[in-house]
Amino acid sequence: MVLAMVDAGPDAYAEAVLRLVEAVPEGAVTTYGDLAEMVGRGGPRQVGTVLARHGAGVPWWRVVRADGRPAEGLTERALRRLGDEGVPLRDGRVRMALARWRPDPETLDAARP
Repeated sequence: MVLAMVDAGPDAYAEAVLRLVEAVPEGAVTTYGDLAEMVGRGGPRQVGTVLARHGAGVPWWRVVRADGRPAEGLTERALRRLGDEGVPLRDGRVRMALARWRPDPETLDAARP
């Protein structure tokens, strides 16, 4: 599912990304690319920029790279939080097959700007 982002400015994009990150449940993760796909615009780097600039108030540690690694510079903090939440980890990476979150249609609709 893709959120329609026709003519939405950067503020609407950031808000959509942040709403989706807030919806990731404890014990689960999503990827930068998954979020970009859900929003329907941008890519993993744009999602990373949103989180770097505005993500302090959302569970940023629940967003990882496609290979399950947390963002550089935040690895230890993220792994500690993920472990505390019961996210399955192996060798410093999230076991994506077990922990990847896929939102339901209602959650996607709620994130729509």
